[in-house]
Amino acid sequence: MTTKATPRKTRENQGWIWDSTAWNGFPFRNDDIVVATYAKTGTTWMQQIVLQLIFDGAEIENISGHSPWLDSRLPPLQEKLDRLAAQTHRRCIKTHPALDCLVYNPDITYIYVARDGRDVAWSAHNHYHNMSDTLISAFLDAPGNKRIPDPRPGPDAHEFYRTWISGRYDIGGGTRPDFFDHVRGWWDARDTPNILLVHYSDLVADLPGQIRRIAAFLGIEPSDWDIVTSHCTFDYMKENAVRIVPFGEIGFVGGSRTFINKGTNQRWRDVLNEAEVKAYRQLAQDRLGPDCAAWLEAGWQGLEARAGK
Repeated sequence: MTTKATPRKTRENQGWIWDSTAWNGFPFRNDDIVVATYAKTGTTWMQQIVLQLIFDGAEIENISGHSPWLDSRLPPLQEKLDRLAAQTHRRCIKTHPALDCLVYNPDITYIYVARDGRDVAWSAHNHYHNMSDTLISAFLDAPGNKRIPDPRPGPDAHEFYRTWISGRYDIGGGTRPDFFDHVRGWWDARDTPNILLVHYSDLVADLPGQIRRIAAFLGIEPSDWDIVTSHCTFDYMKENAVRIVPFGEIGFVGGSRTFINKGTNQRWRDVLNEAEVKAYRQLAQDRLGPDCAAWLEAGWQGLEARAGK
C-alpha cells in the first residue's frame, strides 16, 4: 500500500499580482478556512458560499474585507494580517498559488475549486483584458514589485486562449505554476482529510447540494438553507456585485459587473475548432492522467459517469 506524502511547501510563487511568501510564518487558527483556486475558477463564488455559512445567511457588505486575499500584493500584507488578527469569527482566507507554494497546515480546512481549462481561459481573458489602468498601476507600484510591460491581452479571446494554453501568457508573472501543475497538485492531495475539492460545473448543476456538501465538510449547520442558497446564486451576486467583487468599481472597465461576467461555461464551444478541442483534451490527459482530466472537464458528476461506462 502506497502512503501519500503530506503536502508541504517546496517553492515560492511570485509575480506582479501575488506573492506566496505572504504565507511564510502566517499565524493560523485551527478553525481557519482557506479557499484556494487557480484564478477565474470560481474563487469569489466560493468565498461567498463560505461566508454565508459562517454568518448564517447575513448580507455581506465586503467579501474582501471579511475574506482577505493573503498573497495579493494589494493591499499591503501587514494591513491584511492586522485585519485577520482582529476578526473574532471563523476566518476565511483566499489564495491563488499552487499547493506546494503554500505553508500547509493539517489543523485547518482547505477548499479547492477547479474548472475546465477552456472555461478558465475565456473568463481570464475577460478579467485581464478589462483590468483598469488604475488597478494595473496600483499592482505594479506595490512595494517589492517590478515594472513590466502592460500585461493585458488584446480583445481576441481565441488568440488569448492559444497563448494561454501554450503557457506563453504569464498571468501571474514570475514563477507562476502553470494551470495543469496547479490542478494536479491539489488533485493528488484529494484524499487528505482537511482538503475538499469542488468543481465549478457541480456548483452550476446543483448549487444547493454542493452548499450542503461544503457545510458538512466545515461542520456548519445554517438556520435557513434557502436564504444561504439564494445569496449564493449568480443572479444575486451579479445584482450585488458592487459590494462583492474585489477592488470595487475602480478595478475594471465597466465596473464590478465586468468582474462577475457571465458565470457560464463552454463559451469556447463555437470558437475552438475540432482539432483544438482534441488537442486540449489530449494535453489534459497527458498532464493530469485520465481520472483527473475527466474530473477537470466535467466535475465529480462527469467522473462518476466515466466510471459507470
